[in-house]
Amino acid sequence: MPSPANYPTTPDGRYFVVRGRLWRASNPALAPDERQALVDQLMTARRDVAAALKARDGNAERSARQAVDAAKRALGERGPVWWTDDAPDLNRRMVANTPYADWFAALPAHDERPG
Repeated sequence: MPSPANYPTTPDGRYFVVRGRLWRASNPALAPDERQALVDQLMTARRDVAAALKARDGNAERSARQAVDAAKRALGERGPVWWTDDAPDLNRRMVANTPYADWFAALPAHDERPG
């Protein structure tokens, strides 16, 4: 997944937009060192997925994918939402079909746009 820093982030900081789709951002309440440790774990797990796929090792792939999921959950990118206002999770939805549609449509043309 691309870095959120390279894509528009919703005004509330909950999502970033890649090719017109919302992706949940990491929990901003994480301490910087904790966040970095989790990102490091995530990157290691993603490399392990690639290695397992290359080796055609199904057990290693399952284990590595579980590690990816665990890191993403700890970062707040999956699982229960990190915000507390009972707003729904719109992760992976097309931005045009969400309450963020007008915000996204108003972005300058040079910003990231769908396909």
